[in-house]
Amino acid sequence: MASAAAADPLLPGEGSGRRPGFLPSSIRLKTSVWSELGGAVGDLGTYIPIVLALSLASHLDLGTTLIFTALYNFATGLLFGIPMPVQPMKSIAAVALSSAHLTVPQIMSAGLAVAAILLFLGATGLMTCIYRLLPLPVVRGVQLSQGLSFAFTAVKYIRYVQDFSHSSSASTAGPRPLLGLDGLVLALAALLFIILATGSGDDEDVASDGTIRRRRSCSRVPAALIVFALGLLLCFVRDPSIVRGLRFGPAPLRIVSITWDDFKTGFWEGAVPQLPLSVLNSVIAVCKLSSDLFPERAELSPARVSVSVGLMNFVGCWFGAMPCCHGAGGLAGQYRFGGRSGASVVFLAIGKLALGLVFGNSFVTILGQFPIGILGVMLLFSGVELAMASRDMGTKEESFVMLICAGVSLTGSSAALGFISGIVLYLLLRVRDVDYRGLISRWGAGRRQTGSKVGGDGDEDA
Repeated sequence: MASAAAADPLLPGEGSGRRPGFLPSSIRLKTSVWSELGGAVGDLGTYIPIVLALSLASHLDLGTTLIFTALYNFATGLLFGIPMPVQPMKSIAAVALSSAHLTVPQIMSAGLAVAAILLFLGATGLMTCIYRLLPLPVVRGVQLSQGLSFAFTAVKYIRYVQDFSHSSSASTAGPRPLLGLDGLVLALAALLFIILATGSGDDEDVASDGTIRRRRSCSRVPAALIVFALGLLLCFVRDPSIVRGLRFGPAPLRIVSITWDDFKTGFWEGAVPQLPLSVLNSVIAVCKLSSDLFPERAELSPARVSVSVGLMNFVGCWFGAMPCCHGAGGLAGQYRFGGRSGASVVFLAIGKLALGLVFGNSFVTILGQFPIGILGVMLLFSGVELAMASRDMGTKEESFVMLICAGVSLTGSSAALGFISGIVLYLLLRVRDVDYRGLISRWGAGRRQTGSKVGGDGDEDA
């Protein structure tokens, strides 16, 4: 065992003397550089389709979004010390790309409204109270529904041709061709490669003597990084003319002009449906999932995570950056592909910042040619990893609450509706468990005891 570890200096605990001592502990490598780089691109299956669709259909400035999300990644990597994701707010994006078609000022208004509420809940400590009061089966139900939703969307990305110029939602307009540079065979090959390289995603083995041995497949083969790099290469193969569409230099920063009408529309159309998802998936589920994935670390503070989302958007939304939040799916994806520390998202930040400063908004011409089938494969593993966090339900009753919550969330396409259903069901089961006969008998005994004391006092007075 010792000799095997010595033969691989990229395993944790080895070669620590060569690591830069000046780096903060939050971004020091827990595994290898390749593993953290693989984790860095683990949530791009969610990030790219939404940002690409908003850039094409709603004229969102991609260069500005890349720069500000890079800054968010830097900050969260340093502050939290885990691969904390930064993802677009999905409900706001869905409304913006629907028939309502929100303008950029209205999208930013929605992000600012959600940021203000989350900042208030975090700063006052109310978010921590919500986190402590929520039953675990309900939280698991939200995680399961989000994970399965990602997986269903990923399968549609793989099987069907997508047009993100109109919507980021997965469509079933036409089946994906079998062959080609974005064909079904390519997507399935990427899927098989990731499975062979990383297995089920568990990087630890429990030996017969009870000791834990670390698998080396994830550290040796950065599967997600290789697949993503292949996708970028295919962008230029599919359409070599995109090189002529590139413009060098960052997009100029401009403050978005927001009117009162923009704010009202953004609040009611975008912020109201986004808020339950942000509270449940961006804060509550993220904190719970982080304690599951990193049990050796202190549990994330819901207040800090909530304040983090609020501050990010109070800075970026004024300049036209897409409203962002943290997300349990992104955290699961980055962990699934090797991210174990804040270094993972710092590497991602460096890449985003370089692309935003060098290519600006013209980078959308490259993303427009990215094979969507490959994005679907990456999103599939993120969704499955998130859904598997719900496997710790120990009783049939807990599983019952979790599955009802997840089923209602998926059928109604609303995390808030599933959450309410789960809470009501949980309370009904608690009411059913109350021993009413015992309560009545104890209440009756108390009344008789009180009556006898009163009678005794009366006799003494007499």
